[in-house]
Amino acid sequence: MDHQDVHHHQYKNHHHHHRHHRLEFQVNGLNQIPVRVVMVPFPAQGHLNQLLHLSRLISAYGIPVHYVGWATHNRQAKQRVHGWNPLTVSNIRFHDFPMPPLLNPPPNPDAPIKFPSHLQPTFDASLHLREPMAALLRLLSPTTRRLVVIHDTLMAFSVQDVAAIANAEAYAFHSVSAFAIAFYLWESLGRPTPDQGIIIPKDLPDLSLEGCFTQEFANFISHHYDVMNFDVGDLYNTCRPMEATFIDLLAQEQLNGNKKIWAVGPLNPLALSLAREFKHRHKCLEWLDKQPSQSVLYVSFGTMTSISDDQISELAVGLERSKQRFIWVLREADRGDIYAQVEDARKVELPKGYEERMDGVGLIVRDWAPQLEILAHPSTGGFMSHCGWNSCMESISMGVPIAAWPMHSDQPRNTMLVTKVLKVGIVVGEWQRREELVSSLTIENAITKLMASEEGNKMKKRAENLGRAVHQSVAEGGTSHAELESFIAFISR
Repeated sequence: MDHQDVHHHQYKNHHHHHRHHRLEFQVNGLNQIPVRVVMVPFPAQGHLNQLLHLSRLISAYGIPVHYVGWATHNRQAKQRVHGWNPLTVSNIRFHDFPMPPLLNPPPNPDAPIKFPSHLQPTFDASLHLREPMAALLRLLSPTTRRLVVIHDTLMAFSVQDVAAIANAEAYAFHSVSAFAIAFYLWESLGRPTPDQGIIIPKDLPDLSLEGCFTQEFANFISHHYDVMNFDVGDLYNTCRPMEATFIDLLAQEQLNGNKKIWAVGPLNPLALSLAREFKHRHKCLEWLDKQPSQSVLYVSFGTMTSISDDQISELAVGLERSKQRFIWVLREADRGDIYAQVEDARKVELPKGYEERMDGVGLIVRDWAPQLEILAHPSTGGFMSHCGWNSCMESISMGVPIAAWPMHSDQPRNTMLVTKVLKVGIVVGEWQRREELVSSLTIENAITKLMASEEGNKMKKRAENLGRAVHQSVAEGGTSHAELESFIAFISR
Protein backbone atom coordinates (compact mmCIF):
# COMPACT_ATOMS: atom_id res chain seq x y z
CA MET A 1 0.00 0.00 0.00
CA ASP A 2 1.75 3.22 -0.99
CA HIS A 3 1.15 6.58 0.66
CA GLN A 4 -1.53 7.64 -1.78
CA ASP A 5 -3.53 4.46 -1.08
CA VAL A 6 -3.23 4.86 2.62
CA HIS A 7 -4.12 8.47 2.22
CA HIS A 8 -7.26 7.56 0.30
CA HIS A 9 -8.15 4.80 2.75
CA GLN A 10 -8.02 7.25 5.65
CA TYR A 11 -9.74 10.23 4.17
CA LYS A 12 -12.44 8.83 1.95
CA ASN A 13 -15.03 9.90 4.54
CA HIS A 14 -13.53 13.36 4.77
CA HIS A 15 -13.17 14.27 1.12
CA HIS A 16 -13.29 17.98 1.93
CA HIS A 17 -9.88 17.63 3.64
CA HIS A 18 -8.31 16.01 0.59
CA ARG A 19 -6.71 18.96 -1.12
CA HIS A 20 -4.72 20.08 1.88
CA HIS A 21 -3.27 16.61 2.56
CA ARG A 22 -2.32 15.78 -0.98
CA LEU A 23 0.29 18.54 -0.93
CA GLU A 24 1.85 17.01 2.10
CA PHE A 25 2.09 13.45 0.88
CA GLN A 26 2.85 14.36 -2.72
CA VAL A 27 6.42 13.16 -3.04
CA ASN A 28 6.11 9.90 -1.20
CA GLY A 29 7.33 11.27 2.07
CA LEU A 30 10.23 13.29 0.70
CA ASN A 31 8.25 16.42 1.33
CA GLN A 32 8.68 15.91 5.04
CA ILE A 33 6.91 17.91 7.68
CA PRO A 34 8.70 18.66 10.97
CA VAL A 35 6.49 16.67 13.35
CA ARG A 36 3.46 14.40 13.40
CA VAL A 37 1.62 13.18 16.49
CA VAL A 38 0.02 9.75 16.81
CA MET A 39 -2.57 9.51 19.61
CA VAL A 40 -3.23 6.07 21.02
CA PRO A 41 -6.19 6.09 23.45
CA PHE A 42 -7.40 3.21 25.60
CA PRO A 43 -10.86 1.97 24.46
CA ALA A 44 -13.04 3.23 27.33
CA GLN A 45 -15.03 6.47 27.17
CA GLY A 46 -13.19 8.43 29.88
CA HIS A 47 -9.88 7.65 28.16
CA LEU A 48 -11.00 8.20 24.54
CA ASN A 49 -12.38 11.58 25.50
CA GLN A 50 -9.24 13.00 27.12
CA LEU A 51 -6.94 12.17 24.21
CA LEU A 52 -9.44 13.52 21.70
CA HIS A 53 -9.47 16.83 23.62
CA LEU A 54 -5.65 16.79 23.67
CA SER A 55 -5.70 16.20 19.89
CA ARG A 56 -7.62 19.44 19.46
CA LEU A 57 -5.09 21.41 21.54
CA ILE A 58 -2.08 20.01 19.66
CA SER A 59 -3.67 20.37 16.21
CA ALA A 60 -4.18 24.09 16.93
CA TYR A 61 -0.37 24.46 16.68
CA GLY A 62 -0.53 23.30 13.05
CA ILE A 63 0.70 19.81 13.92
CA PRO A 64 -1.13 16.93 12.20
CA VAL A 65 -2.61 14.46 14.68
CA HIS A 66 -3.43 10.84 13.86
CA TYR A 67 -6.00 9.41 16.29
CA VAL A 68 -5.75 5.62 16.23
CA GLY A 69 -8.11 2.91 17.43
CA TRP A 70 -10.72 0.33 16.66
CA ALA A 71 -13.33 1.86 14.32
CA THR A 72 -16.14 1.52 16.85
CA HIS A 73 -14.24 3.47 19.53
CA ASN A 74 -13.14 6.23 17.15
CA ARG A 75 -16.78 6.63 16.18
CA GLN A 76 -17.80 6.70 19.87
CA ALA A 77 -15.15 9.31 20.72
CA LYS A 78 -16.26 11.63 17.91
CA GLN A 79 -19.97 11.21 18.56
CA ARG A 80 -19.76 11.92 22.29
CA VAL A 81 -17.22 14.73 22.49
CA HIS A 82 -18.60 18.02 23.87
CA GLY A 83 -17.71 21.65 23.33
CA TRP A 84 -16.28 21.35 19.79
CA ASN A 85 -16.73 19.34 16.61
CA PRO A 86 -13.83 17.05 15.56
CA LEU A 87 -15.06 16.99 11.94
CA THR A 88 -14.27 20.69 11.57
CA VAL A 89 -10.60 20.28 12.49
CA SER A 90 -8.79 19.50 9.26
CA ASN A 91 -5.54 18.19 10.72
CA ILE A 92 -6.97 15.52 13.02
CA ARG A 93 -7.31 12.22 11.17
CA PHE A 94 -8.92 9.07 12.47
CA HIS A 95 -7.32 5.72 11.65
CA ASP A 96 -10.09 3.15 12.01
CA PHE A 97 -8.90 -0.41 12.50
CA PRO A 98 -11.62 -3.08 12.25
CA MET A 99 -12.14 -4.59 15.71
CA PRO A 100 -11.68 -8.36 15.97
CA PRO A 101 -14.93 -10.17 16.84
CA LEU A 102 -15.24 -10.34 20.60
CA LEU A 103 -17.63 -10.97 23.44
CA ASN A 104 -19.82 -7.97 24.28
CA PRO A 105 -21.41 -9.06 27.57
CA PRO A 106 -23.83 -6.92 29.58
CA PRO A 107 -22.69 -5.20 32.79
CA ASN A 108 -23.55 -6.91 36.07
CA PRO A 109 -25.26 -4.39 38.38
CA ASP A 110 -24.99 -6.81 41.31
CA ALA A 111 -21.27 -7.61 41.07
CA PRO A 112 -19.49 -7.38 44.46
CA ILE A 113 -16.66 -5.38 42.85
CA LYS A 114 -18.04 -2.42 40.87
CA PHE A 115 -15.17 -2.43 38.39
CA PRO A 116 -16.66 -2.99 34.87
CA SER A 117 -15.29 -6.49 34.34
CA HIS A 118 -17.72 -6.92 31.42
CA LEU A 119 -15.37 -4.64 29.43
CA GLN A 120 -12.35 -6.93 29.94
CA PRO A 121 -12.74 -8.63 26.50
CA THR A 122 -12.54 -5.17 24.88
CA PHE A 123 -9.53 -4.22 27.01
CA ASP A 124 -7.82 -7.48 26.05
CA ALA A 125 -8.57 -6.82 22.37
CA SER A 126 -6.57 -3.58 22.63
CA LEU A 127 -3.42 -5.74 22.92
CA HIS A 128 -4.04 -6.83 19.31
CA LEU A 129 -3.45 -3.29 18.09
CA ARG A 130 0.29 -3.90 18.42
CA GLU A 131 0.78 -5.19 14.82
CA PRO A 132 -1.37 -2.63 12.97
CA MET A 133 0.12 0.05 15.22
CA ALA A 134 3.69 -0.90 14.32
CA ALA A 135 2.77 -0.97 10.60
CA LEU A 136 1.21 2.50 10.81
CA LEU A 137 4.26 3.93 12.60
CA ARG A 138 6.59 2.50 9.95
CA LEU A 139 4.40 4.03 7.27
CA LEU A 140 4.26 7.48 8.86
CA SER A 141 7.92 7.59 9.89
CA PRO A 142 9.35 8.67 6.48
CA THR A 143 6.75 11.46 6.12
CA THR A 144 8.03 13.44 9.09
CA ARG A 145 11.24 14.54 10.74
CA ARG A 146 9.97 13.42 14.15
CA LEU A 147 7.13 11.02 14.85
CA VAL A 148 5.65 11.58 18.30
CA VAL A 149 3.50 8.87 19.87
CA ILE A 150 1.28 9.89 22.80
CA HIS A 151 -0.23 6.78 24.32
CA ASP A 152 -2.52 6.08 27.24
CA THR A 153 -0.48 4.25 29.88
CA LEU A 154 -2.87 1.31 29.36
CA MET A 155 -1.77 1.07 25.69
CA ALA A 156 1.97 0.76 26.40
CA PHE A 157 2.06 -2.87 25.26
CA SER A 158 0.54 -1.99 21.88
CA VAL A 159 2.94 0.86 21.11
CA GLN A 160 6.19 -0.69 22.37
CA ASP A 161 7.55 -1.06 18.80
CA VAL A 162 8.01 2.70 18.72
CA ALA A 163 11.41 1.94 20.29
CA ALA A 164 12.56 0.35 17.02
CA ILE A 165 11.82 3.43 14.88
CA ALA A 166 14.76 5.80 14.68
CA ASN A 167 12.87 9.09 14.36
CA ALA A 168 10.03 8.22 16.74
CA GLU A 169 9.64 8.99 20.45
CA ALA A 170 6.88 8.17 22.90
CA TYR A 171 5.12 9.97 25.75
CA ALA A 172 2.85 8.35 28.32
CA PHE A 173 -0.48 10.02 28.95
CA HIS A 174 -1.93 9.54 32.43
CA SER A 175 -5.71 9.73 32.27
CA VAL A 176 -5.97 9.95 36.06
CA SER A 177 -4.99 12.56 38.66
CA ALA A 178 -1.40 13.23 39.66
CA PHE A 179 -2.61 12.42 43.17
CA ALA A 180 -3.87 8.96 42.14
CA ILE A 181 -0.56 8.17 40.40
CA ALA A 182 1.50 9.49 43.32
CA PHE A 183 -0.60 7.39 45.68
CA TYR A 184 -0.24 4.31 43.47
CA LEU A 185 3.55 4.69 43.20
CA TRP A 186 3.86 5.40 46.92
CA GLU A 187 1.86 2.23 47.60
CA SER A 188 4.00 0.16 45.22
CA LEU A 189 7.20 1.39 46.91
CA GLY A 190 5.87 0.08 50.22
CA ARG A 191 4.63 3.47 51.48
CA PRO A 192 7.99 5.09 52.36
CA THR A 193 7.90 7.75 55.11
CA PRO A 194 8.86 11.43 54.69
CA ASP A 195 12.34 10.75 56.11
CA GLN A 196 12.83 8.41 53.13
CA GLY A 197 12.23 11.42 50.92
CA ILE A 198 8.66 11.00 49.71
CA ILE A 199 6.03 13.31 51.10
CA ILE A 200 2.36 12.36 51.05
CA PRO A 201 0.06 14.75 52.96
CA LYS A 202 -0.31 13.22 56.41
CA ASP A 203 -3.98 13.82 57.16
CA LEU A 204 -5.20 11.50 54.42
CA PRO A 205 -7.12 8.40 55.45
CA ASP A 206 -5.40 5.11 54.82
CA LEU A 207 -7.04 3.76 51.68
CA SER A 208 -5.98 0.44 50.28
CA LEU A 209 -6.34 -0.36 46.59
CA GLU A 210 -8.48 -3.36 47.51
CA GLY A 211 -11.81 -3.51 45.71
CA CYS A 212 -10.76 -0.94 43.09
CA PHE A 213 -10.05 -3.46 40.33
CA THR A 214 -10.67 -7.07 39.49
CA GLN A 215 -7.57 -9.29 39.69
CA GLU A 216 -7.78 -9.68 35.93
CA PHE A 217 -7.54 -5.95 35.37
CA ALA A 218 -4.74 -5.57 37.93
CA ASN A 219 -2.78 -8.11 35.85
CA PHE A 220 -3.68 -6.18 32.70
CA ILE A 221 -2.23 -2.98 34.23
CA SER A 222 1.06 -4.63 35.17
CA HIS A 223 1.26 -6.10 31.67
CA HIS A 224 1.62 -2.50 30.42
CA TYR A 225 3.75 -1.14 33.23
CA ASP A 226 6.20 -4.04 32.71
CA VAL A 227 7.10 -2.87 29.18
CA MET A 228 6.78 0.88 29.77
CA ASN A 229 10.43 1.87 29.72
CA PHE A 230 10.58 3.66 26.37
CA ASP A 231 8.86 6.96 27.21
CA VAL A 232 10.64 10.31 27.05
CA GLY A 233 8.11 12.00 29.30
CA ASP A 234 4.67 12.03 30.91
CA LEU A 235 1.60 14.12 30.18
CA TYR A 236 -1.11 14.76 32.74
CA ASN A 237 -4.64 16.10 32.42
CA THR A 238 -4.27 18.26 35.52
CA CYS A 239 -3.06 21.68 36.53
CA ARG A 240 -1.11 23.41 39.28
CA PRO A 241 -4.03 25.20 40.95
CA MET A 242 -5.48 21.75 41.66
CA GLU A 243 -2.49 19.49 42.14
CA ALA A 244 0.77 21.46 42.44
CA THR A 245 1.86 19.37 45.46
CA PHE A 246 1.42 16.10 43.61
CA ILE A 247 2.86 17.29 40.31
CA ASP A 248 6.01 18.28 42.20
CA LEU A 249 5.95 15.00 44.04
CA LEU A 250 5.87 13.07 40.75
CA ALA A 251 8.83 15.05 39.49
CA GLN A 252 10.98 13.57 42.29
CA GLU A 253 13.62 11.28 40.92
CA GLN A 254 12.64 8.26 43.04
CA LEU A 255 9.19 8.28 41.53
CA ASN A 256 10.01 9.36 38.06
CA GLY A 257 13.63 8.68 37.13
CA ASN A 258 14.52 11.66 34.97
CA LYS A 259 11.53 11.78 32.67
CA LYS A 260 9.97 15.11 31.85
CA ILE A 261 6.50 15.92 33.17
CA TRP A 262 3.95 18.26 31.63
CA ALA A 263 0.68 19.11 33.39
CA VAL A 264 -1.43 20.49 30.54
CA GLY A 265 -4.99 20.18 31.87
CA PRO A 266 -7.83 20.69 31.92
CA LEU A 267 -8.04 19.30 28.39
CA ASN A 268 -11.80 19.85 28.11
CA PRO A 269 -12.79 23.15 26.46
CA LEU A 270 -13.72 25.82 29.01
CA ALA A 271 -15.45 28.28 26.67
CA LEU A 272 -18.44 26.49 25.27
CA SER A 273 -19.48 29.21 22.84
CA LEU A 274 -18.60 26.64 20.17
CA ALA A 275 -21.47 24.46 21.32
CA ARG A 276 -24.06 27.14 20.58
CA GLU A 277 -23.53 26.73 16.86
CA PHE A 278 -25.30 23.38 16.98
CA LYS A 279 -28.98 23.72 16.14
CA HIS A 280 -30.15 20.83 18.30
CA ARG A 281 -29.53 21.59 21.95
CA HIS A 282 -30.22 18.65 24.20
CA LYS A 283 -33.64 18.90 25.86
CA CYS A 284 -32.07 18.94 29.33
CA LEU A 285 -30.30 22.23 28.53
CA GLU A 286 -33.62 23.83 27.63
CA TRP A 287 -35.03 22.53 30.92
CA LEU A 288 -32.02 24.01 32.77
CA ASP A 289 -32.65 27.41 31.12
CA LYS A 290 -35.93 27.58 33.10
CA GLN A 291 -34.42 26.83 36.54
CA PRO A 292 -33.06 29.33 39.09
CA SER A 293 -29.32 29.99 39.24
CA GLN A 294 -27.24 27.20 40.89
CA SER A 295 -30.38 25.34 41.99
CA VAL A 296 -29.97 22.06 40.14
CA LEU A 297 -28.05 18.96 41.27
CA TYR A 298 -26.66 16.99 38.34
CA VAL A 299 -26.47 13.23 39.05
CA SER A 300 -24.37 10.94 36.89
CA PHE A 301 -22.05 8.01 37.58
CA GLY A 302 -20.13 7.89 34.32
CA THR A 303 -20.09 5.37 31.52
CA MET A 304 -18.62 2.35 33.30
CA THR A 305 -20.73 2.02 36.43
CA SER A 306 -23.75 -0.23 36.74
CA ILE A 307 -25.92 0.32 39.83
CA SER A 308 -28.18 -2.30 41.40
CA ASP A 309 -31.97 -1.91 41.37
CA ASP A 310 -32.05 -1.56 45.17
CA GLN A 311 -29.49 1.22 45.10
CA ILE A 312 -31.39 3.03 42.33
CA SER A 313 -34.55 2.97 44.49
CA GLU A 314 -32.69 4.41 47.49
CA LEU A 315 -31.22 7.15 45.29
CA ALA A 316 -34.65 7.95 43.81
CA VAL A 317 -36.15 8.33 47.29
CA GLY A 318 -33.17 10.37 48.56
CA LEU A 319 -33.47 12.77 45.62
CA GLU A 320 -37.22 13.17 46.10
CA ARG A 321 -36.96 13.78 49.87
CA SER A 322 -34.15 16.31 49.47
CA LYS A 323 -36.66 18.61 47.71
CA GLN A 324 -33.86 19.82 45.43
CA ARG A 325 -34.12 20.18 41.66
CA PHE A 326 -32.08 17.60 39.77
CA ILE A 327 -31.07 16.12 36.43
CA TRP A 328 -30.39 12.40 36.79
CA VAL A 329 -28.65 10.55 34.00
CA LEU A 330 -29.96 7.04 34.41
CA ARG A 331 -28.46 4.78 31.79
CA GLU A 332 -26.84 1.39 31.81
CA ALA A 333 -23.05 1.20 31.70
CA ASP A 334 -21.44 1.09 28.25
CA ARG A 335 -20.68 -2.23 26.65
CA GLY A 336 -17.39 -2.83 24.88
CA ASP A 337 -19.05 -2.04 21.55
CA ILE A 338 -21.81 0.50 22.15
CA TYR A 339 -23.09 0.09 18.56
CA ALA A 340 -23.63 -3.68 18.59
CA GLN A 341 -27.26 -4.81 18.50
CA VAL A 342 -28.15 -6.43 21.83
CA GLU A 343 -31.14 -8.51 22.87
CA ASP A 344 -30.59 -8.43 26.62
CA ALA A 345 -30.53 -4.68 27.31
CA ARG A 346 -31.56 -3.81 30.87
CA LYS A 347 -34.30 -1.24 31.34
CA VAL A 348 -33.64 0.48 34.64
CA GLU A 349 -36.90 0.73 36.59
CA LEU A 350 -37.83 3.60 38.90
CA PRO A 351 -40.43 3.41 41.71
CA LYS A 352 -44.03 3.46 40.41
CA GLY A 353 -45.28 6.95 39.55
CA TYR A 354 -41.88 8.48 40.32
CA GLU A 355 -41.36 10.37 37.08
CA GLU A 356 -44.88 11.85 37.26
CA ARG A 357 -44.28 13.04 40.84
CA MET A 358 -40.95 14.56 39.92
CA ASP A 359 -42.30 16.38 36.90
CA GLY A 360 -40.99 19.96 36.96
CA VAL A 361 -38.57 19.22 39.85
CA GLY A 362 -36.38 16.49 38.45
CA LEU A 363 -35.51 15.43 34.94
CA ILE A 364 -34.54 11.82 34.17
CA VAL A 365 -32.27 11.50 31.14
CA ARG A 366 -31.94 7.98 29.77
CA ASP A 367 -29.70 8.70 26.81
CA TRP A 368 -26.27 10.27 26.43
CA ALA A 369 -26.17 13.65 28.22
CA PRO A 370 -23.98 16.67 27.34
CA GLN A 371 -22.17 16.65 30.69
CA LEU A 372 -19.76 19.49 29.98
CA GLU A 373 -22.59 21.80 28.94
CA ILE A 374 -24.70 20.80 31.95
CA LEU A 375 -21.81 21.58 34.32
CA ALA A 376 -21.15 24.89 32.55
CA HIS A 377 -24.80 25.93 32.81
CA PRO A 378 -25.50 28.72 35.36
CA SER A 379 -28.47 26.78 36.82
CA THR A 380 -26.28 23.84 37.87
CA GLY A 381 -25.18 24.09 41.51
CA GLY A 382 -23.80 20.66 42.38
CA PHE A 383 -22.73 17.33 40.87
CA MET A 384 -23.32 13.91 42.43
CA SER A 385 -20.57 11.90 40.81
CA HIS A 386 -18.58 8.65 40.88
CA CYS A 387 -15.50 10.91 40.71
CA GLY A 388 -14.02 9.57 37.51
CA TRP A 389 -11.20 11.91 36.52
CA ASN A 390 -13.01 13.47 33.51
CA SER A 391 -15.96 14.27 35.78
CA CYS A 392 -13.73 15.76 38.49
CA MET A 393 -11.81 17.93 36.01
CA GLU A 394 -14.96 19.07 34.22
CA SER A 395 -16.82 19.87 37.43
CA ILE A 396 -13.93 21.74 39.04
CA SER A 397 -13.09 23.63 35.84
CA MET A 398 -16.72 24.78 35.75
CA GLY A 399 -16.65 25.73 39.47
CA VAL A 400 -19.25 23.13 40.53
CA PRO A 401 -18.86 21.36 43.93
CA ILE A 402 -19.14 17.57 44.12
CA ALA A 403 -21.08 14.99 46.15
CA ALA A 404 -18.62 12.12 45.77
CA TRP A 405 -19.70 8.51 45.47
CA PRO A 406 -16.67 6.48 44.30
CA MET A 407 -17.35 3.12 42.65
CA HIS A 408 -14.00 1.66 41.47
CA SER A 409 -10.55 2.29 39.93
CA ASP A 410 -9.00 5.68 40.78
CA GLN A 411 -12.30 7.07 42.08
CA PRO A 412 -11.64 6.54 45.83
CA ARG A 413 -8.35 8.46 45.39
CA ASN A 414 -10.07 11.25 43.45
CA THR A 415 -12.68 11.44 46.20
CA MET A 416 -9.91 12.03 48.75
CA LEU A 417 -8.47 14.76 46.56
CA VAL A 418 -11.83 16.50 46.06
CA THR A 419 -13.10 16.24 49.64
CA LYS A 420 -9.97 16.20 51.87
CA VAL A 421 -7.35 18.13 49.90
CA LEU A 422 -9.28 20.62 47.74
CA LYS A 423 -12.32 20.68 50.05
CA VAL A 424 -14.74 21.29 47.17
CA GLY A 425 -16.90 18.28 47.88
CA ILE A 426 -18.50 15.94 50.40
CA VAL A 427 -18.73 12.15 50.51
CA VAL A 428 -22.03 10.38 49.82
CA GLY A 429 -20.91 6.75 49.66
CA GLU A 430 -18.07 5.88 52.06
CA TRP A 431 -15.51 3.72 50.25
CA GLN A 432 -14.88 1.66 53.41
CA ARG A 433 -18.58 0.68 53.40
CA ARG A 434 -18.82 0.05 49.66
CA GLU A 435 -20.42 -3.39 50.12
CA GLU A 436 -23.43 -1.88 51.90
CA LEU A 437 -26.41 -0.15 50.36
CA VAL A 438 -26.20 3.64 50.74
CA SER A 439 -29.54 4.55 52.34
CA SER A 440 -31.95 7.17 51.01
CA LEU A 441 -31.47 9.06 54.29
CA THR A 442 -27.67 9.25 53.80
CA ILE A 443 -28.24 10.41 50.23
CA GLU A 444 -30.85 13.00 51.25
CA ASN A 445 -28.54 14.41 53.97
CA ALA A 446 -25.60 14.68 51.58
CA ILE A 447 -27.71 16.49 48.97
CA THR A 448 -29.12 18.91 51.55
CA LYS A 449 -25.64 19.62 52.88
CA LEU A 450 -24.24 20.30 49.41
CA MET A 451 -27.18 22.24 47.96
CA ALA A 452 -28.85 23.92 50.93
CA SER A 453 -26.53 24.53 53.89
CA GLU A 454 -23.98 27.08 55.04
CA GLU A 455 -21.25 24.49 54.68
CA GLY A 456 -22.44 23.78 51.14
CA ASN A 457 -22.32 27.48 50.29
CA LYS A 458 -18.71 27.69 51.48
CA MET A 459 -17.88 24.70 49.31
CA LYS A 460 -19.54 26.36 46.32
CA LYS A 461 -17.43 29.47 46.90
CA ARG A 462 -14.24 27.39 47.11
CA ALA A 463 -15.24 25.50 43.95
CA GLU A 464 -15.90 28.77 42.10
CA ASN A 465 -12.55 30.22 43.17
CA LEU A 466 -10.74 27.04 42.19
CA GLY A 467 -12.63 27.04 38.87
CA ARG A 468 -11.42 30.57 38.18
CA ALA A 469 -7.82 29.60 38.99
CA VAL A 470 -8.15 26.60 36.66
CA HIS A 471 -9.45 28.87 33.87
CA GLN A 472 -6.47 31.18 34.39
CA SER A 473 -4.06 28.24 34.19
CA VAL A 474 -5.06 27.47 30.58
CA ALA A 475 -5.24 31.12 29.50
CA GLU A 476 -2.26 32.97 28.03
CA GLY A 477 0.29 33.39 30.84
CA GLY A 478 -1.16 30.51 32.93
CA THR A 479 0.82 27.45 34.05
CA SER A 480 -1.00 24.82 31.95
CA HIS A 481 -0.76 27.05 28.88
CA ALA A 482 2.99 27.44 29.49
CA GLU A 483 3.39 23.66 29.95
CA LEU A 484 1.56 22.94 26.70
CA GLU A 485 3.78 25.47 24.87
CA SER A 486 6.82 23.84 26.48
CA PHE A 487 5.66 20.39 25.30
CA ILE A 488 5.02 21.64 21.76
CA ALA A 489 8.44 23.33 21.70
CA PHE A 490 10.06 20.13 22.95
CA ILE A 491 8.52 17.85 20.31
CA SER A 492 9.26 20.44 17.58
CA ARG A 493 12.85 20.97 18.70
